[in-house]
Amino acid sequence: MSYPFAYKLFPTVLSAITLTIAVSCTHSHSDAHGENLADEGHGHEHEDEIVMSPADAMRFGVFAEAATKTPFCEIVKVSGEVLPAATDRSVVSAPTAGIVRLASGVEPGKTVRSGELIASISAGNMTGGDANRMAKVSLDAAKRELDRLTPLLKDGLITKKEYNEALRSYEEAKSAYSPAAATGRASSSISGVVSELLVSDGSFVEAGQPIATVARSQRLTLKALLPSRHVDMLPRVASANFVPSHSSGEAIRLADRGGKLLSSSTSAADNTPGYLPVYFSFDNHGDVVPGTPAEVYLIGSQRADALTVPVGAISEQQGEKFVYVKVEDHAYAKHPVKVGRNDGRRVEILDGISEGDSVVATGTTFVRLAETSTVVPEGHSHNH
Repeated sequence: MSYPFAYKLFPTVLSAITLTIAVSCTHSHSDAHGENLADEGHGHEHEDEIVMSPADAMRFGVFAEAATKTPFCEIVKVSGEVLPAATDRSVVSAPTAGIVRLASGVEPGKTVRSGELIASISAGNMTGGDANRMAKVSLDAAKRELDRLTPLLKDGLITKKEYNEALRSYEEAKSAYSPAAATGRASSSISGVVSELLVSDGSFVEAGQPIATVARSQRLTLKALLPSRHVDMLPRVASANFVPSHSSGEAIRLADRGGKLLSSSTSAADNTPGYLPVYFSFDNHGDVVPGTPAEVYLIGSQRADALTVPVGAISEQQGEKFVYVKVEDHAYAKHPVKVGRNDGRRVEILDGISEGDSVVATGTTFVRLAETSTVVPEGHSHNH
C-alpha cells in the first residue's frame, strides 16, 4: 500500500513535491475495524524498513548501485587555489602616471581579447600638468629644428657639430615621449581571463604600475597545501582531484584534464607556515576561473580492493554517517557505516555494508525524506 504526503522542497524552484510512500515496521498494523492486515498480505515486517514504489523511485531519481571493491588511492583532503600558469599570464601596466578609469565591465573573471581596453589613464588634472604632453611639445620642437638644419648641413652652411647637437636633442626628446602614454590606453596583450585587478577605479597610478593580470584559460596551475604532518606522503603524491569553491558538483579529475605534477617541496610555503606546497598543471575546459579557492584531494598510493560507494550515497545525521541499502524493489534499509578515505568522487567504506549490497547512489535525499516522515496513514495504528 502507499500513502501520500507532501514536502516543500526548494521553494524558489518547486512549490511542493508529493511523494507516495509507506513506512512499515514490526508493530502489528490494524485497520479501522481492528483486523490484522498482516494476515491479508500486508508484508515487509523488517524493522526500520522504508517503502517506496519503483514508480516513485524512478520519478524522484532514486537509483542504487552495488558496492564494489575497486582500486582506490591514498587520499588526503587539503585546501588549495587555482592559479594562472606562469607562462600564460600577462600584466597590464599603466602607460603613464595619472587617474585610472576602468573599462566598462572589467572585473575578475571577464574574458578579454588581445588588444582589448582594460583601463584609461588620464594625466590632465595632475599637479604640474601632463608630463608626456610636455614631452610631445619638446619632441615636435626638436624635430622642427633638426629638419631646418639638415639642408643647411648639405649646403655647408653649418658645421657637423651643430647638426649632431640638434640630432642628439631630437633623440632625447623622442625617448622621453611615449605614444602609448599619449593615448592613456592600458590594453591586454593576450586573449584570456582577467584573473586579478590590482587597482580601483579612480585611483592614482605611476607610469609602469601594474593594473591587472590577464591569464590564458587553456592551461592553469593547481596549488595544494599539504599539512606538514603528512610530509611522509609527499614522495607518493601522483595526482589530485579538486572542487572549485564556486562548484557544487563532483570533483574535477586532473587525470581527465592532462594533469601533470609540476613540483613539491619539503619546505613550508612562505605565507603559509605549517603547509607544504604541491603544484600541478592542467587543461581548463572553460569551467574554472584563475584565482579560485578549491578543496583538493591529493592522490597517493593505491589500494587494490577497497570497498567504495559514490560520495552522494553518504547521509549524515547527528554526526553519524549512513547509507540506504535497497533490500527489495520497493524497500530500503538504513545502515550506519564507518567511512575511510574520500577522493572527492567515491568514499571508502570500512564497516557497515558488504560487497554487492545495492546502495542508493543518487536520490538519497528523497529516501531520507521518506524515512523521517511523521505522517501516519489514516486507518493505521501502531500497537505497542
